[in-house]
Amino acid sequence: MSARPRQRKPGLPRRLVHVVLILFALVFLLLFLVLPLATVFVEAFRQGVLPYLSAIREPEALAAIRLTLLVAVIAVPLNVVFGLAAAWAMTRFEFRGKALLGALIDLPFSVSPVISGLVYVLLFGAQGWFGPWLDAHGVKIIFAVPGLVLATVFITLPFVARELIPLMQAQGSEEEEAARVLGAGGWQMFFRVTLPNIRWALLYGVLLCNARAMGEFGAVSVVSGHIRGLTTTMPLEVEMRYNEYDYVGAFAVASLLALLALVTLGVKTLLEWRYRGELAAHAPGGH
Repeated sequence: MSARPRQRKPGLPRRLVHVVLILFALVFLLLFLVLPLATVFVEAFRQGVLPYLSAIREPEALAAIRLTLLVAVIAVPLNVVFGLAAAWAMTRFEFRGKALLGALIDLPFSVSPVISGLVYVLLFGAQGWFGPWLDAHGVKIIFAVPGLVLATVFITLPFVARELIPLMQAQGSEEEEAARVLGAGGWQMFFRVTLPNIRWALLYGVLLCNARAMGEFGAVSVVSGHIRGLTTTMPLEVEMRYNEYDYVGAFAVASLLALLALVTLGVKTLLEWRYRGELAAHAPGGH
């Protein structure tokens, strides 16, 4: 039996390429991610803790924080319901228009948020298609909270569905069919079989959906009207304060969004690890 050939160690040029690529990636991340993020906190606390807290406690800032949370609390559950229904339809049924449904789910990824906001203005604005009827019945959508919710729902629509569909496709429907044979009803099958199997992917999608909902600017800016204290979310409050040269206030509110991003990143990493474990377990040949 002949001896196995010895593997040659990577030569110096290959090692050098590895080191150069790693250094390039680290420098790039430092310049375009870490440094701007650190600058936000440095500028927010430039004049000290008390001015920072004072800026956060201003009525307009508190109103923006409350409105941002309110919009997210409404938009995220709506997209959870839609994402579950869409993922179930895409992975458990064959029907005409299935490809169209998949394309519509991805539509917010390809359409500019500003355009989506303009579409809602065209539909529900004072001079829009339904504007006169809404005005006659005392219903206000544009330049009000309902418009912010609609724009946010549209922008964040794909996040939950697109996290659930690959996992549910990989899992298949064998366990659900077995539960049905054993006499489980539809809701029993969903809560005892389907939901436990997709819980980490669902949480991952909810997290991404919530982060995008709180940080959305383009579509919300178009439909909000920038009414201070009434229709300004946190991103809009940052813009308005910056334009007013209130840099401490702008960076103070921005630091809250940055903190949200950091928390999201940490939780996202944990959920992503669990999510990949589920995908690997349900992949062909997985255990």
